[in-house]
Amino acid sequence: MRWLTTVDEVPDIGTQSLQTRLNGEIVQSAKLDDLLFGVEQLIAYLSTIFPVQPGDVVATGTTGGVGAGRKPPLWMKPGDSVTVEISRIGVLTNPIEQEPPP
Repeated sequence: MRWLTTVDEVPDIGTQSLQTRLNGEIVQSAKLDDLLFGVEQLIAYLSTIFPVQPGDVVATGTTGGVGAGRKPPLWMKPGDSVTVEISRIGVLTNPIEQEPPP
């Protein structure tokens, strides 16, 4: 499913929170204004390189809580489910699967 969220629906995107859950457990939580460049700046820049389309995913890095930085480390494995939610925007859930051999 694709949808477009307009600025009148979420007027200040930087105040929204991002949360990542692994198998239902919160592993990352941050505000979007923690980004080095704001969402508006990122989209404006990317649109000078290629057309930004509904459904495009912009990967910007990671917040605190990344698996390698945990003690003990936390790695996703086949069968896991990862959910990323941005308040007032939506939720994206993906299963973790084993990569097929070449």
